[in-house]
Amino acid sequence: MPVSASLRAFVEALPKVELHVHLVGSASVDTVLALAKRHPEAGVPADRQALAEFYEFRDFNHFLKVYWAVQSMLRDRHDIETLVVGLAADLAAQNARYAEVTVTPYNHRLDGMPGDELLTGLATGRARAAAEHGVELAWCFDIPGEKGVEAGRETLVFALRERPDGLVSFGLGGPEVGVGRAQFEPFFTAAREAGLHSVPHAGETTGPATVWSALHDLGAERIGHGTSSAADPALLAYLAEHRVPLEVCPTSNVRTQQVESLAAHPLRRLLDHGVAVTLNTDDPPMFGATLNGEYLAAAEILGLRGVELANLARTAVDVSFLPGQRKAELTGEIENLVAEYGFLA
Repeated sequence: MPVSASLRAFVEALPKVELHVHLVGSASVDTVLALAKRHPEAGVPADRQALAEFYEFRDFNHFLKVYWAVQSMLRDRHDIETLVVGLAADLAAQNARYAEVTVTPYNHRLDGMPGDELLTGLATGRARAAAEHGVELAWCFDIPGEKGVEAGRETLVFALRERPDGLVSFGLGGPEVGVGRAQFEPFFTAAREAGLHSVPHAGETTGPATVWSALHDLGAERIGHGTSSAADPALLAYLAEHRVPLEVCPTSNVRTQQVESLAAHPLRRLLDHGVAVTLNTDDPPMFGATLNGEYLAAAEILGLRGVELANLARTAVDVSFLPGQRKAELTGEIENLVAEYGFLA
């Protein structure tokens, strides 16, 4: 149903957090075009229209190839800082106050970026994000699963040795098909013992069995995507009972052809079964997604009411890794906005 002007204004004013966004995938079109002109060998178009066509993904594997091509153009701390500050500006424009950003150190190392360059870019960008845009950023260091246990080992060592300010979680990304979650169990166990939260991807391009493995083998506290959980009633019941949230990215799922359309997305089924769900953008410029847009699409296409959108925002704050006091402050802002717009809490 069409979104009213008042509901649109409510979404725009709603304090939000973003819990599933990849740093490389957050690169704005202008940033990618500038990088492409500097690094033509990467094969990324330096023309705006050609780049738009480059971002027309045939399937998930094609998306990964495009993603890796963009990533290969990041060479030093200045490129990383540019991405971080650009992401913060985009988040601030949508009244997003906090984000947990996925970074893949192993891939940057393979592309020739020294670890200290990556860390300096992250630290400088994070400070500027707070000072210039009022956005607080935290980091998730993730394993590129397709590169196997060596990538897992090196990601763990880097994360625990460097332990930069803002590092809160340990993840697992990349393709799921043929990349079992269980092989990474030792690294997730060590990361959890060191105080990092477990947030692997699972059930985006594979079935519920991958989600079960992430839960049992990796001790997942949140699941990246997890949309295939909707096909398994027992899994839905488990997720709801144990309050294991799913970081859902509807537009991403459509653009990588994991679901046919937003109308076919299982978001409503997940919510109806009591699963804790958060809305996220994944790789926003690559998918033409915005956080506001995800909320508005949930209202317009899936029929979520204003109070349900507010609940999604509350859930995201609650299952984030923010300190308790900061969670209380943001939740209070959401409650005040709900009262202002007259929605029943």
